[in-house]
Order: sequence, then structure tokens, then C-alpha cells
Amino acid sequence: MHVLQTTIKKVQVNHYRIPLPVVLSDATHGDISCFGLITVQMEDSAGTQGLGYTYTVGDIGGAAVALAIETDLKPLLLGADPSRIESIWEKMWWRVHYVGRGGLMAFAMAAIDVALWDMKGKRAGEPLWRSLGGHDDRVLAYAGGIDLQFSLDELLEQSRRFRAEGFRAIKMKVGREKGSEDVERVAAMRAELGADFPLMADANMGWSVDRAIAIIREMVESNLKWIEEPTIPDDIEGHYRILREGGLPIATGENFHTIYEFQHFVERGAISYLEPDLATLGGITPWMKVARLAEAANLPVTSHGVHDLHVHLLAAVPNSSVLEVHGFGLDRFIEQPLVLENGYALAPERAGHGVQFDWKGLEPLKISG
Repeated sequence: MHVLQTTIKKVQVNHYRIPLPVVLSDATHGDISCFGLITVQMEDSAGTQGLGYTYTVGDIGGAAVALAIETDLKPLLLGADPSRIESIWEKMWWRVHYVGRGGLMAFAMAAIDVALWDMKGKRAGEPLWRSLGGHDDRVLAYAGGIDLQFSLDELLEQSRRFRAEGFRAIKMKVGREKGSEDVERVAAMRAELGADFPLMADANMGWSVDRAIAIIREMVESNLKWIEEPTIPDDIEGHYRILREGGLPIATGENFHTIYEFQHFVERGAISYLEPDLATLGGITPWMKVARLAEAANLPVTSHGVHDLHVHLLAAVPNSSVLEVHGFGLDRFIEQPLVLENGYALAPERAGHGVQFDWKGLEPLKISG
């Protein structure tokens, strides 16, 4: 049977600065008042359209990501067969390899890769999570608080609001100047939530290895599901020590930009929950490879950020853990945002990833494109 081949005819790159409703904070980035959104709109010769996007914290590097797509990657795409996603990804990887091997080039590749997968789903007339494997359309979701500098009262009130919104798991920030305050705040959250409510804590790389071990040992009684990014992502041996000596599971990976970094952590036994972020890793294509790597090691995979896309990926695989519903949500600019039901996020049945932006609403926030 002859399949009509299409080619990519249009690639439009836009860059937006998105203000946050409230100032958020963590141990590495400090106060965060905005984030960058970089979008790629793609169309093939048959008229099928695809949308891809990535983000940057505080919009640091956003302009560079948008420019990299426009000048370095767009010429490679025009005229290419959009169905050959693995081929395009590999060509992008080697085109920017000398200045990339991750970093902002991974962000640029991610936006393109998401657009290609969106087009693939639309051509097939099926949702992304089915195209990728279709394991379960319901994924347990947690509210990801970015709340390091909240007062204790504000932190507890936020947890009540999250539960009123239907969440059945919550993550809080740790990494304050005084470790004793982190321990006290985690204990207060545990008392507020009850013994069995899933609670996670995220240090955003804010600790040394020895400090992490000391603080985590005092948190063990609070029964955290995991401690996230206890130290810098470059220190594999440090993570191994924290996991073995601290006494709590470790989630990490949002600052990894290649599948090889995950492989090294798995091989060393330095990770409990693999946490790839498709927007920082290079897209859906490498994210799925990380999920399979985790599955082969009998480990769960979770997510970071861009929950409207990650719900599809976690719904596709059998070893999914929980979906982070992130504080950088785009709900006010998305026509049909994520749906929660009894604490579970529902993967949509719309063709492709199903995300449609309110372009008119975004227009005043445009920087370039």
C-alpha cells in the first residue's frame, strides 16, 4: 500500500514572557515572578498542524532557545518528512552536538519534537497517550507547591486549598537557611495531612551531600514519599550516599538533559524515582526512552512541569508513578486545561496532545516571533 508522504512546509517560532499570579520561590532560583514560553507551530504539505512548546524559569535563556530553533534547527526541518520523528531527532542532536549535548539546545529540540508528535497523533486521529502505548488514561496527580518562603500558616493553608481542589498528593519545598525549619515544616505538613497522605519534599539542589543526609535523617519519621533533588545533579556518588545513608527515596532528573545521565544514575543505584521533564530533556522521544530505561530497572517514572503534556506520557507507560501539576501552569491560556477527577488526571481523547493555546490572550506577552 502506497502511503502519501508529506513534508514540513511551515515552522513558526514564538517567545512569550508569562507573569505568575504570585511570586514563587525555591532553594536555587530564589523568587520567581515569571517564566518563558517558547512555542513552535508546524504545518505539513497536507495541512496537518502541530504545536510544540517548552519553557524556561524566570525566562532566563528563553530568547536564546527561540533563536536556536529559528536559526539552527528550522532549516533542517523544512522539507523533511514529519513522520520520521526518530530521524529528525537524531539529525537535530548531531547538528547542534558541538555546542549542545543538552543545555538550551535540548529545550529547543523539545519544542520541535512535541510538535512532531502532535502532528503524528492528528494524522492518526488518536490521542498522544494512545499513540505512545495507551496503558491507562488515569494518572494520580500531585500539587507541586513552589513555596519555600511561605510562612507556615501560608503553607498549611495552601495544602488545604490543594485538597479542596481534589488533589490526593502534595509536594512542598525545602532548603531553607536553617535545616531545623525544614524538618519542622515537613512535620507540620505531615500532621496536617495525616499519616497516609502522600507527601513529597523538593530541595532543588540546595544541600551539600553531608547536609542532605543529616537533614533527611530527621525527616524520616514524617514518612515522605521521596526527597527530590537533594544536591547537584552532577554528583552521582553523592546521590548514592544520600539514598543509602539518609533513609528516604530520591527523585531526580528535571535538570538532566540527556538519557545517558539517567542511565548512569540507574546503573549506580543512586535514584528511586526517575523524573524526566520532556521540556528540558529534548522532547517526547527521549522521555519515552527514559521511561523504558526505568521499566527495565524495575523503577517508577514521574514527571516535572508541563503537566498538560506529561499526562499523556505517564498514561502511556506501565511504570508511571505520579504526575506533577506544576505551579507554572498555563491554564489561563489553554482552551481545555487538565481535568482532575478524584485525584487523578485524565488523559484527553482529543487527537494529538490536545493542547490549544489562546493566541489572542498570549499576544500581549509576546517578545519575538
